[in-house]
Amino acid sequence: MPVKQGDLSLLQHPASQELLHSKIPARLAYIATDGTPRVIPIWFHWNGHDFVMGTPPKAPKLKALAKNPKVSLTIDENTFPHKVLLVRGTARLEPLTGIVPEYALAAERYFGPDQGKAWVQNLETMISSMVRVTITPEWVGLLDFQTRFPSALPL
Repeated sequence: MPVKQGDLSLLQHPASQELLHSKIPARLAYIATDGTPRVIPIWFHWNGHDFVMGTPPKAPKLKALAKNPKVSLTIDENTFPHKVLLVRGTARLEPLTGIVPEYALAAERYFGPDQGKAWVQNLETMISSMVRVTITPEWVGLLDFQTRFPSALPL
């Protein structure tokens, strides 16, 4: 019997693992302080348990996340058959001096080791602190359009 949508074990599925280790940014959805929805692309580091992101301390999303930490994120690819990882969770915010270590790891994944390190070194000249945003999955969905389809399709 297939694993049901919502089950955290879907994070171990090969399609999920491919997306979690890809260079595709996550799309983070949250409710802004004016009550309207927002979706932003954001780098992430998957540590095997949590999604970890870094952001400058004046980023507008931080006030919104402090007010309402419930979020969703998706990682999806553009080639068919599409793979889509859907996650719901609660954001935790932690101010840090310097660059969030997981942000530096994400920069190296997205850019490669040399350019990633250069990106972080340049960022260190612009900001002296960051906020670590950690999202622990509470619900996980997966679509691979081969064995796992949207629930609206009569399969």
